Amino acid sequence: MIHFKSVSWKNFLSTGNDTIKVQLDKTPSTLVVGSNGAGKSTMLDALSFGLFGKPHRDIKKDQLVNSINKKGTIVEVEFNVGNSEFKIHRTIKPGKFEIYQNGNMINQSSNARDYQKFLEQNILKLNHKSFHQVVVLGSSSFIPFMQLQVGQRREVIEDLLDINIFSKMNSLLKERNSKIKEELSEINHSLDLFKSKIETQNKYVKDLQSINKDMVKSKEDTVKLYEIEVKDLVNDSQTQGKNLTSLTEIQNDKYKTINSETSNIKSKSLVFKSRIKDLVSNAKFFENHEHCPTCDQDIDEPIKIDKLNKIKCDAANIQKQMAELDVQSNVNTNDVTECQNDMQILLDRQRHINSNNDKITIVQREVERLQKEIGVLLQSSGDIKTAKSELDSLRDSKDTVTEKKLQYVEERTYNEVIGEMLKDTGIKTKVIKQYLPVMNRLINNYLQVLDFFVAFHLDESFTETIRSRHRDAFNYTSFSEGEKQRIDLALLFTWRQIAKMKNSAATNLLVLDETFDSSLDHDGIESLTKILNTLEDGTNVFIISHKGDILENKFRSKIEFIKERNFSKIK
Repeated sequence: MIHFKSVSWKNFLSTGNDTIKVQLDKTPSTLVVGSNGAGKSTMLDALSFGLFGKPHRDIKKDQLVNSINKKGTIVEVEFNVGNSEFKIHRTIKPGKFEIYQNGNMINQSSNARDYQKFLEQNILKLNHKSFHQVVVLGSSSFIPFMQLQVGQRREVIEDLLDINIFSKMNSLLKERNSKIKEELSEINHSLDLFKSKIETQNKYVKDLQSINKDMVKSKEDTVKLYEIEVKDLVNDSQTQGKNLTSLTEIQNDKYKTINSETSNIKSKSLVFKSRIKDLVSNAKFFENHEHCPTCDQDIDEPIKIDKLNKIKCDAANIQKQMAELDVQSNVNTNDVTECQNDMQILLDRQRHINSNNDKITIVQREVERLQKEIGVLLQSSGDIKTAKSELDSLRDSKDTVTEKKLQYVEERTYNEVIGEMLKDTGIKTKVIKQYLPVMNRLINNYLQVLDFFVAFHLDESFTETIRSRHRDAFNYTSFSEGEKQRIDLALLFTWRQIAKMKNSAATNLLVLDETFDSSLDHDGIESLTKILNTLEDGTNVFIISHKGDILENKFRSKIEFIKERNFSKIK
C-alpha cells in the first residue's frame, strides 16, 4: 500500500517562489476551495507531475513553469511503501528527477524513461492511468473508466488485480523468444558453416592420407623393383665372374706360351732365311768362279760339282725345315687367334661385370634416395594428425553448438507453453473471471447507495451491459451526465476496494476534483458524502470544489487557495 504523506511545489503553474506544501495524511477529509484560477487543482497537477512526470490536466511540460519567474520549478512528493520512506524530487529548468529511499538517493544509472519505469513498476506499482482510476476523480481532463478503450480498460483492471505482471512476463517472454529466434538463426548458420568446414576438412584429411599412402606405396614398390634388379645384377655378375680369374690366368699363360712359340718360329725363320741366303751366295760363287780368290788356285770341277750338290742338299733340308716351320707358324697363328678370341670373351665378361657393378651403385643410390623420401613422407604423418585434430575440434564445436541449439529449442518449446498461459486468454482471464462477480457486485452496491437503481454488468472483455428495472438494455453513453457521474463514482470506489483486496494499487489518498460541482444533484451529493464518511480508516479524502459554503460543514478540515500578486498561495 502507498501511504502518501505530502506534496510540495514552487514556481509551478501559478505558484511562485514561496513553496506550497500540503500534508496529505493529516485529516480523514479535507475540503479544498478557492476562486477560479486560485490554484486548487494545482495540488493535483503537482502530485501527478511528481509521481509520473506529467500533470493531471492536459498541460504541456514547458507551461508548468511559472510564467512570471520562468525557472526554478520544484515538485516533491513524500510517501511510504511498507517500512520504506520515499521522496521524489523533480525540477524543470534545469530538469532533474531523483528518487530517495530512507534518505538515500537511488542510483540513477539509466535514462529518465527507465528510471520512471523503475518507479512505477518497482515502487509505486501504479501507472498514470491506474492512478487516475483509483486515486483521482475529476471533471478536467480525466477520462473515466467507461470512456476508455477496451485495451485501456484491461490495463486498469490488470493493474488493480496485480496481474499485469503476467503481461510483463509475456512481454519479456516474447522478447526472450525473439532473442532465441535470433540465436537459433545464428546457430543454424554456424551449424551450416561447421558442416561445410567439417566436410572440407574431412576431404582434406582423406586427401592427405590417400596422397601420402599412394606416394609411400609407389616409392616402396619402386624400391622393391630396384632391389630385385640389384639382386638380378648381383646374380648375373656372380654367374659371369665364376672361374673368371683362373681362366684369365690360364689364358694369359697360354698366350705367353703362344707368344714364346711365335718368337721362336720367327727366330728360326730368320736363321733359315739367312742360311738359304748364304747357300745361294755360295752356290753363285762356285757357279761363277773357276779359281779361289783367296789362294788364287783353280777350283776343280768335281769339287765345284760336289760343293754345289752339297749346297743344294743343304738348301733342300733348310727348305724342308722352313716348310715345317710354316706349318708350325700357321698352327701358332691359329692358336694366337683362338687365344685372342678367348681373351676377348673373358674381357667382355669382366666389362659386363663392371657394368653391372656400376648399375648396382646407381640403383643403390636411387634406393637410398627413395628411402629418404619415404622417411620424409612417414614423418609428414604429423600433418595428417594435425588435420585430424582440427577435424575433431570442428566436430566438438559443432556438437557444442548442436547441444546449445537443443537447449534453445527446448527453452522455446517451454516458453511457448508458458506464453499460452500468459496470454490474455490464459491465467489473466481466469483471475479476471474470479473477480468479475465481485467487481459487478461492488459496482451495483455503490450505485444503489448513490440512488441509481440499474443492473450494471462488465463481461470478460470489459464491455458493459446496463439494464433498467424493466430489463431494458443500455450502455454508458445512453445516460445523462449526472447518471454517468454516479457510474464513474461507483467504479472509482469499486476499484479502490479491489485494490485494497489485492494490495496492489491501494493507497490512503482519494482526490475528487470538482465532483460535487458537476452533474450531481442534491441527492447525489448526499449519497456521495455518505459513502465518503463510511470509507475505511486511514483514507485521506481531498474534495476540490467551488461550493465551499455548502460543503464546509461536511468535512474535517479546509484548505483555501487565494491569488496574491498573481501568485497562488494558501490562505
